[in-house]
Amino acid sequence: MTATDPAFGPATAGPPGATVTAHGPTQGERFAAAFQEDPEKAEVHFGFTLTDAFQAGRDRPRLTARNLFKKRHAEGDTVRGWSETRPPDSAALPESGLREDAYRFGTALHHVRPVTAWVRIPDELAGHEEALAAFVDHRLMVRLGTAENRALTYDVIDHPDVARLPYRGGAYVRGLLAAFDEIEQSGGTGHAVMVNPRDYYRELVGAGSLLGDLARERVMVCRHRQVAPGCALVGDFAMAARLLDGARSVIRVGEPPAGVCDGPGTAVSATVHESVAVQLPTHFFHVVPG
Repeated sequence: MTATDPAFGPATAGPPGATVTAHGPTQGERFAAAFQEDPEKAEVHFGFTLTDAFQAGRDRPRLTARNLFKKRHAEGDTVRGWSETRPPDSAALPESGLREDAYRFGTALHHVRPVTAWVRIPDELAGHEEALAAFVDHRLMVRLGTAENRALTYDVIDHPDVARLPYRGGAYVRGLLAAFDEIEQSGGTGHAVMVNPRDYYRELVGAGSLLGDLARERVMVCRHRQVAPGCALVGDFAMAARLLDGARSVIRVGEPPAGVCDGPGTAVSATVHESVAVQLPTHFFHVVPG
């Protein structure tokens, strides 16, 4: 069975950059109903992005990668935009003394791509619609959020013009703060940082007034495992990039790629279509051990 639901989607405001769903059946309930009718070919399409509707931070305040970006609706798989970056030979400051006076504008094609997560349905749940719905809502959606965190983070980290900023020895916090300074020296504001939970709890929590200082400056701290331990991604997320949102999703029965979601049970995937368009790579720094 294939079901399509363009109407059910985000409605009211939630955490920064987030929306929550209108009242009605959950994504899991809609898929579970389709699965009971056709367990081998169940497929439900949604006219919105599943991770925009699923906001775990409503109950447990915690920012995700998508919460840091302003969103732009993408009509198709390719979006034309602009960019600004350093020229190859920009080691010295221009005569004005302002770095950005040497930066160059250009155009760019940004590509929206599928981001997918998989789970296998335990055989004991397959015939129980309510339990299956809860499993999809609470496990498949969480796995999709993890896949999204990874995809959106690496859209920035892997951008060829996003600079690495090494720090020496155990000076993690010093390296982190140096990135904020570098962004302001380029005319931006480092208003958010992504860190690994290991560094958050071992380097930031309890480290004097640091978290309080960042909170006073309204710096958003997003912690997730897709940033490597010992590293951080600091940036002007709101101004230097856009989350390109394809506003379409699907949950379906299928066969996962080799090595993904091994084990017994029917495999089910959830897919959203999105990416990050980095417009000002000069306003991001990937802090790494030197």
